[in-house]
Amino acid sequence: MENLPVILLKGLVLLPNSDIRLEFDDEISKSLIEVASIFHHDNLIVVNQFNNNLKDIDKLPNIGIIGSIKNKLELPNGKSRVTIDGKRRVIINKYYEPSLDLIEASFHYIEDSIYDDIKYQAYIRKIYYELDNCIKIVPKISNSVLSLIANTDNLDYITDVVANNLPISKERLCEYANCIDVFKRSDMILHDIYKEKQIYEVEKDLDNKIKKTLDNHQREYILKEKLKVIKSEIGDFSIKDNDVKNLNNKLLELKIPDDIKCRIKNEINKYKNMNDLSPEISVIRKYIDWLINLPWNIETKDIDDLDLVRNNLNKTHFGLDEVKLRIIEYLAVNKSSSNIESPIICLVGPPGVGKTTLAYSIAKSINRNFIKISVAGVSDECEIMGHMKSYVGASPGKIISGIRKAKSMNPVFLIDEIDKMSKSYNNDPTNCLLELLDSNQNKYFCDHYIDEAFDLSKVIFILTANNIQDIPSVLKDRLEIIEVNGYTEYEKIDIANNYLIPKICKNHAIDNLKITPEALSMIIRNYTKESGVRDLERNISKIVRKIITLINPKNLKDKEIIDKDNVDKYLGKSKYNYSLVFPSQVGVVNGLSCTSYGGDILPIEVNYYKGIGKLILTGSLGNVIKESAMIALSYIKANYKKFNIRYDDLINNDIHIHIPSGSILKEGPSAGVALTTSLISAFSNLKIHSNIAMTGEITLRGNILPVGGLREKSIGAVMNNIKKMFIPYDNLRDLDDIPKEVKEKIEYIPVKNYMDIYSLL
Repeated sequence: MENLPVILLKGLVLLPNSDIRLEFDDEISKSLIEVASIFHHDNLIVVNQFNNNLKDIDKLPNIGIIGSIKNKLELPNGKSRVTIDGKRRVIINKYYEPSLDLIEASFHYIEDSIYDDIKYQAYIRKIYYELDNCIKIVPKISNSVLSLIANTDNLDYITDVVANNLPISKERLCEYANCIDVFKRSDMILHDIYKEKQIYEVEKDLDNKIKKTLDNHQREYILKEKLKVIKSEIGDFSIKDNDVKNLNNKLLELKIPDDIKCRIKNEINKYKNMNDLSPEISVIRKYIDWLINLPWNIETKDIDDLDLVRNNLNKTHFGLDEVKLRIIEYLAVNKSSSNIESPIICLVGPPGVGKTTLAYSIAKSINRNFIKISVAGVSDECEIMGHMKSYVGASPGKIISGIRKAKSMNPVFLIDEIDKMSKSYNNDPTNCLLELLDSNQNKYFCDHYIDEAFDLSKVIFILTANNIQDIPSVLKDRLEIIEVNGYTEYEKIDIANNYLIPKICKNHAIDNLKITPEALSMIIRNYTKESGVRDLERNISKIVRKIITLINPKNLKDKEIIDKDNVDKYLGKSKYNYSLVFPSQVGVVNGLSCTSYGGDILPIEVNYYKGIGKLILTGSLGNVIKESAMIALSYIKANYKKFNIRYDDLINNDIHIHIPSGSILKEGPSAGVALTTSLISAFSNLKIHSNIAMTGEITLRGNILPVGGLREKSIGAVMNNIKKMFIPYDNLRDLDDIPKEVKEKIEYIPVKNYMDIYSLL
C-alpha cells in the first residue's frame, strides 16, 4: 500500500492512456506539484468527480487515476503549466490531510483479471466494427481514433481511447474513469455509439422535414421551423407559448381597471402572434411586464390609532411639531372621509436636521411603504416622466419606477433635493413635477412609457430642499412649505441624550457609556459646525469606536464617562472655536450670515488709502452683496455730516471692503447695515465692540428692511458670544420662532432707520 498526493479535477476528466494540460496560479496547487515531483518521482493520483464538495474528502470517489507529470513549465505571467499523463486506475483506501488544503491518499493497484478470451476478443471486434460504422454515418467523430486502436488487443486501452473521443458529457466521461470492470465499460461504449447514431438519425430526419417546408425566401426562419417540428414530434410547447399562458393566468388574478386589463390583453396577443426573430418582441415583453407588475389596486391600511402614530413619531425625532401635526391631521380627516387629498409637504432646512429620516419615520408610523428618489442634478424631463417605449432602451421614469418598487399605490414617496434640479436649453424637469404635485391632476398621472393613467392621489409626497429660495417658483404654490430649522446647542444635547447615544450604543453593542452635558457641549462647539446633528452623530460614533478599540467594554466594571477633560483623547484637536472673541477694532463689524449649514457671524473689514475714490470688493461676493456695498457708500456720502466724516476722505481715497473666508461665496442683501457701519467706523475712527452684530437690508434713504433666517443667525450669534443684535423692526414677529434659551443670551434691538443704530454705537 502506497501514498501519493491527490489532485481533484472538477470540470475536467483524465482517463488512462490520455493526458490533460492544466494551468494554475495558486500556491496550493504549485506546492502539490512540487511534492509530487520531489518525493514521488512526478507521480500523483488524479480524482475525477462531479457534484461533490471539493473539501469534503469523505465523499470523494474511491477510484483514482495514477498520473505522471510531464512538461512542467513556469509562465511569465506567474502561472504554472503542466501536462499530466494518465497511467492506470487504482483503488483508494483512505484520504488524508497531512497539511492545510493538501490531500494525500493511500491506494493499491487493481489486480489483473482473467477473462474469457472469446468474450474478450468479441468485444474488441464489436467495438471496432460499430465505431467504424458510426464514423461513416456521424461526421462529429474523427476517424483518427480507428488508427489509435487498430493494432492493439488490449480492451482496457481501447475503451479508454474510444471514450475519450466520443462526443459525450463530462459527467459520462467521469463514469468511465470510475468504472473498473472492462466489460462494463465496453457495454457503455457500445451504448453511447448506438445512442449517437440514433441522435444523428433523428436530427437528419428533422432536417429533411424542415427542408420540405422551406423555400429560398424562408431560410431566415430555419430556427423557428425547427422548433415547430420538434414540438410536433415530442408534443411539447415552446417557451413563448408557456410564457403567454403564464401572462394570461396572471392577468386573470389581477384586480385592475377594465381599460388597463384590456390594454394588457391586447399587448399579450400582439406578443403571442409576433415572430420570434422580430427585434420588437423584447420591447413588447418588457412593456407587458411593467403593466402587470404595477400596483394598480394594491394599498396598505393606515394605522387608525392617532396616539400611537404620535408616540411613534416622537420616539424617532425631536421637535418638528408642525410636520407631525400635519400628518396627524391628515390621518384624522382620512378616518372620516376617504376622499381626502393626500398632503404634498416640502421640508426645507439645512442638512442633518432629519428631513429624510423623518419621512421614513412617517411611513413606518402609519404603516405605509416607503420609497425615495433624488432629483439632484436631474436636467432631463424623461428621467422623471419616462421615455416613449418606441425609443431604443426606453424605460419608465423615476416616479413610476418608484411606485413599482414600493409595491403599493399609497406609499410615502420622498423626492429629495428639489432645489438642486438643473435645466438645459431644451429641457426643464420642473415642468414634469407640476402634474405630479398638483392634487387635482395627479389622479391621472401618465408616464410616457406606460402610456396609461395611474392614480397617485393616495400617495403622501414629501419633498426636501436646503434653500427655499432655490425651489422653482412654479412649484411653491403646489407645496405645503414647512421649515425644519436648525437646532440650538441645548436641543442638540437633548437629541444626543435621548436619541443619538442610545441608538449608537445599541448598534455598537455597548451599554456602559455616559457623555456629560459639558462634554457634549464641547463636542458641539469645537468639533461640529452645522445646524443639524449629522456631524454630532459621527463624532459620538467615533468615540464609541475608540472605546471599543482601546478598552473592551465587557471588561468595564463601571460606565465609561466622557467629560470635557478627555474629549480630545478620542476626537483629537478641536476643529472649530466658536468661543473665540476678537478684540474690538476700527473698521471691523460683525455681520450675520445664514447658509445651508446654519447661521454664523460674518466679519466685515474696511481699509482706505490715497486714491481716486474707487471701491474694491473682495471675499467671493455675489452681485447682491456688492450692490449693498455701493448703496451703503452712497448713503454715507449723502449724509457724511451726520457721521462726522470729511467728504474729501470719501472721494480722494480708494476704499477696500473685504469679507474673510474668500473661498466661500457670499450673497444676499442682509449685510447692508453691517457694511454701512464698517465704513463709518473706518472713516470716523469709531471702534465697534466685538460682541455686537447686526443684520438688515439698507436703502439709499437709510431705511432698514426685514431679512430672513433670523433664527439661524441668532443661534450662530450665541455660538460666537454675541451679546447684542441690531435687527430690522419688521423682524420682531420672527422672535417667537427663536428658542427661549437663545433669546435670554442676546439683547435684540429693533431699528427702522440706520440713524437708530448710529445713535446707539
